Parts: sequence; C-alpha cells; structure tokens
Amino acid sequence: MTVHDWLDEYLLSKPGATKDYKVEWEWWRYQVGGKMFAATMQPGEQHREYAGLNLVSLKCDPVWSERLRADWPGDILPGFYADKRCWISVDLDGTVPEDLLRELCDHSYSLVFAKLTKKLQREIAGL
Repeated sequence: MTVHDWLDEYLLSKPGATKDYKVEWEWWRYQVGGKMFAATMQPGEQHREYAGLNLVSLKCDPVWSERLRADWPGDILPGFYADKRCWISVDLDGTVPEDLLRELCDHSYSLVFAKLTKKLQREIAGL
C-alpha cells in the first residue's frame, strides 16, 4: 500500500475533519472547525524547489519543524505557500516513514484543534 492509499482516509478519520478542493490553488484541503490542518498538492514548474513534488502540507511546532527539515533534507521542506515557521511540506514520494507521517498528521490536527473555541471543540468531540 502506498502512502496515497491511506493518507486521505487517515486525515478524514480525525473527529470533525472535512475535505474540499480549492480550485484556484489546486489543493485538497483538510479542515477541522473551518481551519486547515492539512493540504495535498502538486506544485507546477514555476515553484522551483517544490516543482512536480507530490506534497502534503501540515502545521508543525516551529522548533520541531526545523529539526525535521534538518533530519529529512529534500523530504521535509518548509511549508509550500504557507508560513514557513509553522508549516512543513512532506514529499509523499520521499523516504519519510509512514509512522512519522502519521505522527505529523496527528500533531497538525492537534495544533489546529487546540486553537478552536472550547464550544466548537466540545461540539466536535460530541460532548
């Protein structure tokens, strides 16, 4: 099974997760409470270091994102078209192990969920 086979299902399995296609960006966006926690895209040739890569962009703690980019050069990049301190883009055709990618998806979802209002968090959690 390739990463592409399970990633969509995994992201949508998060409580309250929704998915839509942003036509003008050509991205699939994954959101919780109306806030994006992940996006998949394949940037065109005009985007130099990102050109032609099959990416998932995820929110990430700034300190951890620096370490990840150092540990996985070429596979984990600064977030494509996002705040490069708080977002990373993972090359889905690279060598990042599935367990780390799942951990990064969970981390991104948790960061975004934590910023939602307490009321919205309770609604999503079904409380």
